[in-house]
Amino acid sequence: MDRRKKAVALKYIEGTEAPVILAKGEGRKAEVMLYEAEKNGIPVTEDKILVDMLGIASAGDIVPENTWQALAVIFSYILDDKKGQKK
Repeated sequence: MDRRKKAVALKYIEGTEAPVILAKGEGRKAEVMLYEAEKNGIPVTEDKILVDMLGIASAGDIVPENTWQALAVIFSYILDDKKGQKK
């Protein structure tokens, strides 16, 4: 089993049907992506199965439809957390 760290960066772009994969990486590249996200206040969640599913697609692709439900839960959590921080 591959235990190298993996990361996928997503962004919802207005007008698209689902989030877009901005970047993905393994090993050192994943570590840099996670460091930069933390440094810039970008929310990070950990879901190894979802990252493997998203890893099949390429940067620039809309995320696969079979990941939409899981991503909706994650994005909802992030939005609720941001709303809670503004209070």
